[in-house]
This record gives sequence, structure tokens and C-alpha cells, in this order.
Amino acid sequence: MTDPAETNHGDRPLTPDTVALLEGLTSTRSIRRYTDEPIPEDALRDILFAATRAPSGSNRQPFRFIVLTGGEVAAEAKAIIGRGARAAWRAKRENEGYDKGSGNDPGSPKARMARSMEDYVDRIDTVPALVLPCYLRYRAPSPTEGASVYPACQNLLLAARALGFGGVLTIWHAFVEDELRTLLELPDNAVIAATITLGRPAGNHGPVRRVPMSELVYDGRWGDTAPWAVDPPGTRHTSAGPPPEKAG
Repeated sequence: MTDPAETNHGDRPLTPDTVALLEGLTSTRSIRRYTDEPIPEDALRDILFAATRAPSGSNRQPFRFIVLTGGEVAAEAKAIIGRGARAAWRAKRENEGYDKGSGNDPGSPKARMARSMEDYVDRIDTVPALVLPCYLRYRAPSPTEGASVYPACQNLLLAARALGFGGVLTIWHAFVEDELRTLLELPDNAVIAATITLGRPAGNHGPVRRVPMSELVYDGRWGDTAPWAVDPPGTRHTSAGPPPEKAG
């Protein structure tokens, strides 16, 4: 029997996925509930390989990824993030009135979101894998530097979807960043860009709901609807977000 420690993952090609590209792009939901199943190292290899193939400014590839699964340091880092996430969510829940108005109706979208987030932050320190995408800052801070790390995050989430896993991108690290930096020994120029949790979905992926294309795509000039910007048959929409802007 092969010792897992001696496995050469580089000898194995990428796992064939069963999700077509367009299907994956339009059905990758934010997954916040996971089974207890660990993510195999082969799957982690494929997911992170896809992340590292993402584009970046001048192809400098300034992204780095800290992957937290098992072990003492990973458990401590997850616990730190869990404490920060719970404190931040409960402050947000109070400040934004999640338990007021329609939040008092258990069946309302507002109440469902609150339950989902409460369950998520309560369990975040036990997720199968937690990834901290980082950005190696090589010049003065710029509002455009996220363009060199967030495409990699999307690649990661899409690859997870293709292999039967799921995840969600958050910024829970921001509330406990100093503790994390010390624990994980980050260099001064490494910026934590996100907190991504990953695992086998306890629910399902499926068509994502967004506002209609016609409200988001303009033809040549701001506010001019593109006649070809028509959602495919069966598309389901959401009322979330601000109301559509009106032209002129």
C-alpha cells in the first residue's frame, strides 16, 4: 500500500470534470453549508492549480494561497477566524436590522439569510478547508491591485464546483488580521485578500439568481439597453440589490 506521504501528485493529470464551462459559470452558488467529508489532497491540488492559472497584471502572478485543513496551526487559525466572524456578523445583524421588519417573518428572504449566516459563522472553524488568498504587494497600495488576485479566487471557486465541492468568498479575516499575520508568519508585503471556505456541499449548486441582463448590459451608451441582452428561457431572477437605474 502506498504511503500517502510519498505520493507524487505531479504524476497525476487533472481530474476530468463533469460540469461544462458555461454551466459552471451560471450555477456556482455561494456554498456555506458543508458535510464533514475532508477534501482529498488530489482535489485540493486540482483546485489550487486552477487558481494559480489565473491572469494577473503584467503576468507578475503576485497571488499566494495559504491552505488550512488539519493540524495544530490550521485549527488555531480557523478558531481565530471563527471568533472574528461571529463577532462581526452579530454586529452586522444588529446594525442592519436583520431581526426587524420583514426579518420577523421566518419565511422572508431577510430571515432566511440571517439563519444561513448564523449557521455559517457558528461552524466556520470546522470547515474542511479554509483558503487565505494573499497578494504580494510590490508597489504602493493601489485600488486596482485586487485585479491581480480576485480572478484567481474565482478560478478556485469554479474548479471546486467542477469537482463536486463548493465554497464562498468572504472577508472575515479582516476583523482578526493582526492575529492571523502573527500566527501564520506573513511577510510585511503579503496582503490577505479574502477568506474562502471550501467543502462538499450539504445542499446543492444550481442556477444562480440575478437581476435581468437588460438591467445590467448597455449597448454603446450608458442606459441604452442592448436588444440582444435577453436572458435564456427559464432564467430565474432576484429582487436583491438596489433598484435599477433609470436612464437620463
